[in-house]
Amino acid sequence: MRVRIYQPARNAMQSGTARMKNWVLDFPAADAREIDPLMGWTSSDDTQSQVRLRFETRKEAEDYAKAKGLDYEVIEPRARAANIRARGYGENFATDRRAPWTH
Repeated sequence: MRVRIYQPARNAMQSGTARMKNWVLDFPAADAREIDPLMGWTSSDDTQSQVRLRFETRKEAEDYAKAKGLDYEVIEPRARAANIRARGYGENFATDRRAPWTH
């Protein structure tokens, strides 16, 4: 079983970076999901795929995987674009905008 170690991406609905600094160790799904004939729900007997461990650093996650004898793959995080500038809501109505704001 090959586990993944990565830093989760920011949620598209949020502008904060609260959970982006942690590293996550994910277990892959060992069995395919099957459809319950009565209710139509998807289910699996594999409970390991539900486990998601969080670590403060990449080294802690790698050390855990080594200690448990897990084969792991590290996915490097992508760098955030440098040209993004933090703006406030009031700047939407600034007079020095390139294009006039209309509504």
